Parts: sequence; C-alpha cells; structure tokens
Amino acid sequence: MILDRVKPLDAILAAAEKKSLHRSLGAWQLMLFGIGCIIGTGIFVLTAAGAQKAGPGLMLAFVIAGAVCIVAALCYAEIAAMIPVAGSAYTYSYATMGELLAWTVGWALILEYAIAASAVSVGWSGYFSGTILNEFLGIALPQWLSAGPLALGGEPGGFINLPALVIALLVTWLLMIGTSESAKVNAALVAIKVTALTAFIGLTLTSAYFDPDKFNPFLPAGVFGGFGTGVGAVGAAATIFFAYVGFDAVSTAAEETKNPQRNVPIGLVGSLAFCTVFYILVAAGAIGTIGGQPIMGPGGVPFPAGSEELARQCALPAYSGALVCSDEALAHVLRQIGFSGIGNLLGIAAFLALPSVILVLLFAQTRIFFVMSRDGLLPAGLSKVHPRWKTPYVVTLLTGAIVALGAAFFPVGQLADIANAGTLYAFAMVAVAVMVLRRTAPDRPRDFRTPMLWFVGPATIFGCAFLFLNLPLEAMLVLPLWSAIGLLVYFGYSRRKSHLAQGIVEVVDDIAGEETMIPIDPAPRSD
Repeated sequence: MILDRVKPLDAILAAAEKKSLHRSLGAWQLMLFGIGCIIGTGIFVLTAAGAQKAGPGLMLAFVIAGAVCIVAALCYAEIAAMIPVAGSAYTYSYATMGELLAWTVGWALILEYAIAASAVSVGWSGYFSGTILNEFLGIALPQWLSAGPLALGGEPGGFINLPALVIALLVTWLLMIGTSESAKVNAALVAIKVTALTAFIGLTLTSAYFDPDKFNPFLPAGVFGGFGTGVGAVGAAATIFFAYVGFDAVSTAAEETKNPQRNVPIGLVGSLAFCTVFYILVAAGAIGTIGGQPIMGPGGVPFPAGSEELARQCALPAYSGALVCSDEALAHVLRQIGFSGIGNLLGIAAFLALPSVILVLLFAQTRIFFVMSRDGLLPAGLSKVHPRWKTPYVVTLLTGAIVALGAAFFPVGQLADIANAGTLYAFAMVAVAVMVLRRTAPDRPRDFRTPMLWFVGPATIFGCAFLFLNLPLEAMLVLPLWSAIGLLVYFGYSRRKSHLAQGIVEVVDDIAGEETMIPIDPAPRSD
C-alpha cells in the first residue's frame, strides 16, 4: 500500500533526541524570529505588489490573509508543542497521514521557503540600490546589474540583480556559523525594523497629505477578481499570505527550543498577533498619503504584478511616483510627502532589517531538508552537522546557492505568488494532521489545545484552498509541476531508502530509559 507508512510519534521524538540540533532558543527569541519574518516581507517588500492587485483594498487583503493565518496558527500551536521537533508540517504529516503525503508536504515546503527567501532578497536589493547607493552615495547601479531580464518580469535593460544575489549568499554564511549567533543578530534587526515602522505610521497617519479620498475607489478591481486571475482583494490576500510564514518558521525551530511545550505556542501566536496590527496600520498610512491605485490594463483589469507589461508602464514618466511602481515602497512614500531625510533613514532600516527575513526563511528551509535527510528520504550527507558550528552546513550552503540564483533573475511579484503555492498546501495539511491526531492519539499530552477544532480545522483547509485558487494561474500550476518532480524523486530514490522502508524505527523505553530498536516490515518494493 502506498499510504501504509506512518511513523510512530515515539520514533520521531526518539530520532530527534539521538541526532538532534542544539537547544538554544527561548520564547522571546522564537517570537523575534516570527516577527523578523512576518514584518518585512509583507510591508517592506510586497506593499507595491499588493496595491497593484487590489488598490486601497490591500487593507482588506491583509484582514483576509490574517483571518486564515489565525486559524492556521491555532492548529500549528497545538501540534508544534505536541511534536517539538524540526520539520514543521512535514514531520506532523509523517506522524499522521504517512510517508508519501509527508514527502509531498516537505517537498512543497522546500519550494515555499526557498522562493520566499529569493523574493525578500529582491526586495532588499531595491532599498540598497535606491537608498544606500543612489540617495546617500550618488551612485546609480547599471540597470543590467540591478534587475532581472525584462522577459522574466524584470526591468528594461536588466540582466542580473547582483545585490540580491550577494545578500542571499551573505545570510547563508551567517546561518552556517550558528543558530544562536543568528538569533542574536536577528533580535537587533527586528528592533530596528519595528522602530522604523512605528515612525512611518506616526508620520503618515498624522500628515497633512493624509486624505480619506485617496481610498476611493476602495476596491478598483473588486473583492473577487475570479479564480486564477490573482487580482482583487482576495487575489492580493493570496499574494501577501506568504508574508505570514514567520509563524510556520517558528514551528520548524521547535527542536532547537528550550521548553518547547511552553515556548512554541507563545512564539507562534505572539508574533502573528503583533505583526497583523502593523500590516494594517502601515498600509493605511501609505495609501492615505500618496494613494495606491493600480495601473489598469485593457478592460479595466490591473496589469499583473511582476509582469513585463507592468514593468513597461512603470518605466513611463507618468507613473514614476506611483506606489505600485516603487522598489522601496515605504521610503518612497515618505519622500513623496516631504520627509526625504526620514524616508532615507527608513530605507536604511529596511537595508539593515530585511536580511532578518531572509535569515528566518533560510533557517526554516534548511531544517526541513535536515529532517527529511535524517529520515532517509534524502541523502544522509545533507543532515551532516558541523562539529564546531553545530549547524547543518551542507544543506545550508546548497540552499543558499539556489536562493541566490532565484533572486538574481526573477522579480518579487512572481516569486511571492510561486512561494504561496507551497505555503497554502502545507498549512492545510497541518490542519488535517491536528484533526487526525485528536482521533488517533487522544490521550497524548497537549500543553496547548486548539479551541473549537471542529470549526478551526475545516476553516483552515477551506481558507487555504480558497486563497490557492485565487493565485494567478501560472503560480497555481507551479505546485502540481513541482509535486510531479517530487514524486519522481520519491519513487525513484526516497521510498526505498527511507528508514521505514528498511524497517528502522527508533524508540525510547520510558521505564528502563534505554533506547531500543523496533523492526517494521519494509514495504514491498513493487509499489
């Protein structure tokens, strides 16, 4: 049977203890990891792309995406505290629905985190080129070195986004040095970022330029633009949803967390609640001061974000000051309303702080790779831990190189939509896993129980499916194509190499305190 391999929870926990990562993170560091990922991706980077899809309705998009995130976070909080090991949704699926479905989830998470890290690297590049080089140093980076090719949705004359490539590689090096050191750097960057956004909110909402009329029409593309179009408030929600993967990244760090039963739920719920408020306030300030209307194409439909058509329109003088065309949206807003100096300072804050987003995304992606390798589904060399740094340095280096290449050639809008395909699938599977575990392991300790699971679980699945269907058609097609590649890898290598296929399951005898091995009949080779 293809769906016969379900790894016992005791085996998962025992394997993690035998070949584990160093526990160095507390509740506060976890929350900062979540905040570091959530704030930044959606505000510093995706504000322009979201406004192009929904106009002022971007604020409603944040509410829609936040509502789905809340129910998903409640599911994550229960299962992450119950199974405090690396692997996130992949590990949870392995313990409930079996190896094949777990593989599809892990494969989707690899896509999610890598593409998302590339997207934020591109966003950082905009602030570096616009604020640091142009505003402060008076240096205009050649177009062919600062943007991807126009054919891929970049800019006219673009070839490679060199700053994006470089920052991805630098963050990769930092992660290879050590988790604890990375967390300390992240904490400092989060403080800078929150301070800058607080100043932005205060300046824009109290500015003389703030005009409620700029919110009209509030929904120029409507609430629902149609399945596969990626426009309207719901389409924008589908795009910016990947900004919330910070709380998912928190759960991937469970194995490196002190007292995970207490600290993981705090990190999950705390980071999500804090960041959602910031999303809405910053979006209101940006749109209320300079407006956020999309550039319309034929038939009154917004040009697709990250498209060649939109890039050509933004190159015209008429749209040079538009929010939807800015590569450094928030600094651009402050310059437009007479706060050039503070706008430049905010650009510096983004320049310093956005690497924390890349750091968290790369951190989570490498841990997914690590635990899949530890289960035998990927080559064992990927889970090799450095003797001094105590990090999975092989897979970190490999991941960083792939992320850097993606950042070098693709625009942020396209990358965000592609990342969401894997994100939404993984979140839905977590909700399924929580409901399955309530039936199959009802007596296991749960330090956090999802309230009204009968409603929250199905709501998470429906919300994720609904947002997925509102991604652009091209982004939706990425997931089945990526999954098909993953299935070839699984049936060609992983299924026969997995520890369960070889009858290896590790457990700990609670009475004797000794580790024992329980054999399991390997699955037939024919399937």
